[in-house]
Amino acid sequence: MMSAPSISACPACVAAPAAERLAERAAAMREEGIVLSLPTIHCAVCIGDVERTLSATPGVRSARVNLTLKRVSVVADPGVSAAALSQRLEAIGYPAHELDPGLLSVTETDRRGRDLLMRLGVAGFAMMNIMLLSVAVWSGAEAATRDLFHWISAAIALPTLAFAGKPFFASAWAALRARRLGMDVPISLALVLASAVSLFETFEGGEHAYFDAAVSLCFFLLAGRYLDFRSRAAARSAAEELAALEVPRATRLAGGVETVVPIAELAVGDLVRVRPGGRMPVDGVVTGGTSEIDRSLLTGETLPVWAGEGSVVSAGEVNLTGPLTLRVTAAGRDSSLHRMADLVAVAESARTRYTSLADRMARLYAPSVHILSLLAFAGWFWLTRDLRHSVNVAATVLIITCPCALALAVPAVVTSASGRLFRKGLLIKDGTALERLAEADTVVFDKTGTLTLGAPEPVALEALPRGDLAVAAALAEGSSHPLSRALAVALSALRVAPAALDELHEVPGYGIEGVFRGVRVRLGRGAWVGANHASDVTATWLGIGDAAPREIRFADAPRPGAAAAVDALKARGFRVILLSGDTETPVARLAATLGIDDWQAGQRPEEKAARIAALTQEGARVLMVGDGLNDTAALAAAHVSISPASALDAARSASDIVLLGQDMAPLPDALRVARLARRRIKENFALSLGYNLVAVPVALLGLATPLIAALAMSASSITVSLNALRLR
Repeated sequence: MMSAPSISACPACVAAPAAERLAERAAAMREEGIVLSLPTIHCAVCIGDVERTLSATPGVRSARVNLTLKRVSVVADPGVSAAALSQRLEAIGYPAHELDPGLLSVTETDRRGRDLLMRLGVAGFAMMNIMLLSVAVWSGAEAATRDLFHWISAAIALPTLAFAGKPFFASAWAALRARRLGMDVPISLALVLASAVSLFETFEGGEHAYFDAAVSLCFFLLAGRYLDFRSRAAARSAAEELAALEVPRATRLAGGVETVVPIAELAVGDLVRVRPGGRMPVDGVVTGGTSEIDRSLLTGETLPVWAGEGSVVSAGEVNLTGPLTLRVTAAGRDSSLHRMADLVAVAESARTRYTSLADRMARLYAPSVHILSLLAFAGWFWLTRDLRHSVNVAATVLIITCPCALALAVPAVVTSASGRLFRKGLLIKDGTALERLAEADTVVFDKTGTLTLGAPEPVALEALPRGDLAVAAALAEGSSHPLSRALAVALSALRVAPAALDELHEVPGYGIEGVFRGVRVRLGRGAWVGANHASDVTATWLGIGDAAPREIRFADAPRPGAAAAVDALKARGFRVILLSGDTETPVARLAATLGIDDWQAGQRPEEKAARIAALTQEGARVLMVGDGLNDTAALAAAHVSISPASALDAARSASDIVLLGQDMAPLPDALRVARLARRRIKENFALSLGYNLVAVPVALLGLATPLIAALAMSASSITVSLNALRLR
């Protein structure tokens, strides 16, 4: 059944919190305390609710929420458990699960963004001031006044370029040390040459200095770099997120004594105890107890499965109703959860081999720029023997061919398209996602939580007698089973008052029972309640005394806009496939409802990833749409991927695009906008190359100065940006 009502999660997760590496995990745990992931928080009200609830918990010294990371760090006394804190948060409508700080990597994403923005601001401020001084020079200032303005410009420009141009200089130096040429090498050379020529002219009392050109060039390049950074800022490693989902501690049984130990201390053959509501810390076999297991996060199965002695369980599954004793078969990095993380890591590394159009252009562009500049210097020096003029022409060629427009071509379009799609309810996380989305020709959907809302709801309750509903409400309110919780919510909405029951207790793995006016009543599995046939749909059974049990059916409603999205995709010629880990009956029913002919049920995570790989080998460009842990490997393996905002952090991390609302209708429009964006990118490249075809001969012939070159370069950058804005 369904969990507590959740609010759409904010998908702007851009980084993981700082933590020590594995060798220092214990120290990190002591320092950071307990870290809980809160996938559904999205606003300041959520922050207040969570921090207030946790701070009021006995033993909690502090609780601090990070909305961007959707996590809360809790400092508490040793006796306070993560499970207890999670239960308190779930009780107020915020599902939570513990993360292992030792498995979360340090990232510099936020720091790098702030650094670029600060350098951009410094360059912009300096550019405006130098331009004011340049206007005075252009207006006719001569002799000592002109020289003074040049020296003041130099005093502003040189420190600015040293600070603001550091990202380009550092990247260029690294490229040269590796004996290769990148986009930042000609950029850095242009900045250095423009500054050197300007400084020389200032020393010599020359009429022209080009500090304004150098700083303007740096400003526009930083703007392009920052736009590119923002288009990629939401990307992070899904493999690390998956690994961090593993329960960091377990209760080990040794000689009848329970001891809480780190997962790293468990060995194959150890016995561990998992209480109701807890996530399985290891792969193992049940040796004692009965319960029901929620596998929806790992397999997509909507209905919990019974677990008893001999049942096999996997790390990450949730124990619902009864305590279980497990014999460990795999723990830590050998567990199924980590094997899934390995699948994701392999798929991600394969996808990073995709080369963007800008990268492909840069491979040809960078060497050409250097060759042209060198030829210009050599030719003019051979003709004139004037070193000063030759260097001036070489600097002009470097500036006029500087790849500013080329650097803006992609991020300007991505930013414009991202803004348009954001208004339609889609968030672009990866810089190359639009290019890859434009190439997609096959769409693969997950079922539970993707094409459906992932929350089974009871149907046709009005057909049952009001008295039976009152008994069902009382039984459902006493159970932690997902179907019971969904039934309790639905009956409460119908204003059904729970009946007064005695001797109410849950029978792990079967259901809940009590006594109503001296009659035994039960809610749970059909065979246990006394039903003489099994249901072919998701259902629970209500038994009241000797009366025939009544079936209460549940349906997982299709996500709004799902049918329209599938119809639109098929009409545009896309191949549509449904892959689900759920059982055959609900998958077949949904496929028939939505008109999807190609579908498969009972798909495990590795089988989904394998099907994606097979489609890719056949030449298909696959768009994968999924939301669960069982989809992460397939999301990472696909050519491009989308996850709903309600998906787990790991699934959103593995995807390139996040669907912010519940409606699936914007999906076909995203594909259309992506193809339009690809067209704009190619137009920008054509504009950039056309500009160079006109400007380069002018520079080579010595008909332009570095200042004119900077103005021409700025004009090309503005033209590219305006073309990108047409997407809006």
